Amino acid sequence: MIIDTPRRDIKDLGRNTLRQWLAQQGEAPYRADQIWRWIYRDQADTFDTMSNLSKSLRQTLAATFTLDRPTLANHEVARDGAEKFLFELQDGRHIESVLIPERNHATLCISSQVGCAQNCRFCFTATGGWERNLTRGEILGQVRDVKYRLRHPEILTNIVFMGMGEPLANYRNVVDAIHLLLDNKAGFGFSQRKVTVSTAGLVPQMEKLGRETAISLAVSLNATDNATRSRLMPINQRYPLETLLAACRRYPLRPYRRITFEYILIQGINDRREDARRLAKLLRPIRAKINLIPFNEHEGCRFRCPTETVIRQFQNDLVNRGYTAIIRNSKGRDISAACGQLRARTAGRPIT
Repeated sequence: MIIDTPRRDIKDLGRNTLRQWLAQQGEAPYRADQIWRWIYRDQADTFDTMSNLSKSLRQTLAATFTLDRPTLANHEVARDGAEKFLFELQDGRHIESVLIPERNHATLCISSQVGCAQNCRFCFTATGGWERNLTRGEILGQVRDVKYRLRHPEILTNIVFMGMGEPLANYRNVVDAIHLLLDNKAGFGFSQRKVTVSTAGLVPQMEKLGRETAISLAVSLNATDNATRSRLMPINQRYPLETLLAACRRYPLRPYRRITFEYILIQGINDRREDARRLAKLLRPIRAKINLIPFNEHEGCRFRCPTETVIRQFQNDLVNRGYTAIIRNSKGRDISAACGQLRARTAGRPIT
């Protein structure tokens, strides 16, 4: 294996690639796990601090690789405790991560791409277009850096790929990052149940994800008929509801696990009681739970959020049909709440 110059971020390497490089240096394969533990468990910022490695190996690592953190370009804290981080990458592009406090733990929502190409009509990130995929190291760097900044890092127990981008459109880097997130020996050691990938419905990659991992899956559904879903989410023209839901029925679920279906409620579009009835019927053959998300209004989008009465009625219609349906109100509404808004502000685009 040849490591190209200029120096490459070591977090972009997989374990096998690092082992191959170590073998070329005459080092034992187990050194790879030692290096990962220093990076992800001990939060090392330099190779020189890796005291159980020989001095010559540390010098070679420093000459070959970088071990950088993303630059924190902006940081906002909401009244409800939500924190939004704007990270600047090495090429000057920006991504967002959001820390969401819960009763006794915290969830980190991370990005998988710079921008997004899915062009969902309700999504603020889509207005900025797609620029590129994040590398494996850039994905992991969000978790590593936010955890480093926490006073009590142990509260971070959940990771959700629901930030900027479509995770399954960056499949290989996302799955490689997931393996390190789950790795108890050398990585972060998150539970499989506590790592969730959210997709707009890339069916072939969904099926592959189910074969290669046992993490949690969330599907952004948002409509109960093809005409409405295609209007909201152009991907529905490639993978219509029948195809998407058939893939969900085939998705391998461990005992007591369910697929989460995300349903953004938009006034006059998908919030009628007949939509709730159709949603219940569509999901009946699937082990499912439903997250109802009131639309987060933003400048330049003509969609509006339904009234509280309509939202509660929609939830009740699902609960009465036997579903777990939870209303997920957006946190951080007093800061740049919608995904992509903090990045847009940096780029000079108008935001609310």
